Amino acid sequence: MANQAEEPMMVDGRVDSPGGSWPDRWNHVKKLLERAGPFAHPDFEPSPETIQFMLEVCKILCIGAGGLGCELLKDLALMGFRNIHVIDMDKIDVSNLNRQFLFRPKDVGKPKAETAAEFVNTRVPGCRVTPHYAKIQDFDGEFYRQFHIIVCGLDSILARRWMNGMVLSLINYEEDGSVDQSSIIPLIDGGTEGFKGNARVILPGITACMDCTLELYPPQVTYPMCTIAHTPRLPEHCIEWVRILLWPQEKPFGEEVGIDGDDPAHIKWIYDRALERAEKYGISGVTYRLTQGVVKHIIPAVASTNAVIAAACATEVFKIATSCCTPLNNYMVFNDTEGLYTYTFEAEKKDDCLACSQVPQKFTFAPSDKLKDVIQYLCDSAATQMKAPGVTAIVDGRNKTLYMQAVESIEKRTRDNLTKTLGELGLVDGQELVVADSTTPQSVIFKLHFSQ
Repeated sequence: MANQAEEPMMVDGRVDSPGGSWPDRWNHVKKLLERAGPFAHPDFEPSPETIQFMLEVCKILCIGAGGLGCELLKDLALMGFRNIHVIDMDKIDVSNLNRQFLFRPKDVGKPKAETAAEFVNTRVPGCRVTPHYAKIQDFDGEFYRQFHIIVCGLDSILARRWMNGMVLSLINYEEDGSVDQSSIIPLIDGGTEGFKGNARVILPGITACMDCTLELYPPQVTYPMCTIAHTPRLPEHCIEWVRILLWPQEKPFGEEVGIDGDDPAHIKWIYDRALERAEKYGISGVTYRLTQGVVKHIIPAVASTNAVIAAACATEVFKIATSCCTPLNNYMVFNDTEGLYTYTFEAEKKDDCLACSQVPQKFTFAPSDKLKDVIQYLCDSAATQMKAPGVTAIVDGRNKTLYMQAVESIEKRTRDNLTKTLGELGLVDGQELVVADSTTPQSVIFKLHFSQ
């Protein structure tokens, strides 16, 4: 809140009072919140207290300050949400400026979260956007528990699944197994791919979660290694050759430095080598932007699609925060590649969902199968799609790490277990395996069943 002693300032030709409001500022919102209507939620009661909740109490977390995030921050601030936090781990690149309108050329190289927050706070009187230049994994459950609603504008399935797991971990259950409604933090997610997009509303423990619909996400595009190494035909082949083969061989930034898709120096190095290989084979089309897209597995964004999807997500935040209208139930798709098409449907909750079901996951292997077969299943199965699973189990009365890829020292000590059979590792029928992975902040319990 602005200090009461501050001098009034001019905003759009009007005198702005202390606190960033003028008499008719919220009239458009009051028309929705202070009177009933045919589309109002059955439990909605018109009251001036609702807008005060929005202005003074409601705390929103916006994850991402990129193409979707900039639109979301603008929409939420102009709607009347004043207490907003934003998390983003990226810095501003020149390529962002054509659609991420909160940034200017002078901002290149600065953290997105901090720059976006400063712009909105300056432009929208009374709004208080708090930036966090960090990864979502840097914060624990207590941090996320403080928010009323979380809205995501992410470009990564991995980050979406982690955030999904976090809000699920915050749920409390009653003695009869039902969800404690007061512990639910609604998660609203938006995503875009070119001229296509989607928005969804997730009520953790009540509706379908991110992992319930994991099969909806398309598999990552991969290229045959023989083509990459010997007969490249596409610019993507040249970029993948540098990423997969040349980088580990030349180690351009040091022995232990992996590729950082957000580091301009890394992308520039890959781009230059890919361009050289493309010229050697007479291939055109290698650009800096394509290089970054291939390295980060992203599709070029379209500003108009970002605006539509962000508006849909911000509308759902408004509906949930005020109860003025029934929220989306629960998935909306948008497509304007040829004309304009939208469709809504209810994604159904899966009884055996990896993330939100309350029963151990089951899988079946033979005692003669090797641990590497289990790891491969966890990575390749459409229902799990893990990245680098680590497996532990209680064997002979003690907790034993069977394999842990994420920590190099442990990976070396447990690497030999990959070629051992499940029987040789001392696992038995009905054994519970605890699996940790970067796709979720909490471990998942699998129950192993042996086939004959």
